[in-house]
This record gives sequence, structure tokens and C-alpha cells, in this order.
Amino acid sequence: MNNHSYEVHIMETNEFIDEEIVYDLADLFKVFSDSTRIRILVALFDGELCVGEIAQRLEMSQTAISHQLRVLKQNHLIRYRRDGKNMIYSLADNHVKTIINCATEHVEE
Repeated sequence: MNNHSYEVHIMETNEFIDEEIVYDLADLFKVFSDSTRIRILVALFDGELCVGEIAQRLEMSQTAISHQLRVLKQNHLIRYRRDGKNMIYSLADNHVKTIINCATEHVEE
């Protein structure tokens, strides 16, 4: 995904989205196509967690979680900080939560 900051706006039906934005959106939605990544993001709704805590909540190995965290970091959906020997993860911003909440509303209709 590119590191662009896009102004949020509502598209009218007769407007076109810039081609680069379309590709960036497609890349973003690919990241959300994995159920483990979605579960990790939802686990982070409550705040910061380390890999071990995420693995325990999702009942998965730390290796599997670490692999998915790498994808989420590369796509700027999570941030991290070091706390001693541990890496602590959190959502990059409120947009991530909004995207998941909107998608959840959509599938529950």
C-alpha cells in the first residue's frame, strides 16, 4: 500500500475515484481477506497487547500470530513499540476499528 493521506469524502455516483486510490483500496481489502488478521485487529480493539497475549486470546501459535502481525504492520493497520524484550501492538488509528465495524454492520444486514 502506498503511504498517501487521502481526504475523506463521499463519492457521488457519477464521480470517478483516482486509479491509484482504487489500487490502494484493493490492497487494503486484501489485508482484510484473512480471518486471522481480522481476529487480531478485533483483539486490539481493547488496547495494547503483546504477541503472547494475542496468541493466547486467539488460541494460536506465536509464530502464526507474528506472521500476520508483519502483514498488518506492512499495511499500516497496526503500530508497535518495544517494552523491554517485548513488542507491544495496537491499532494504528480509529479508522481500522471503523472499517471493521462498518463491515460487520454490512454482513449482519
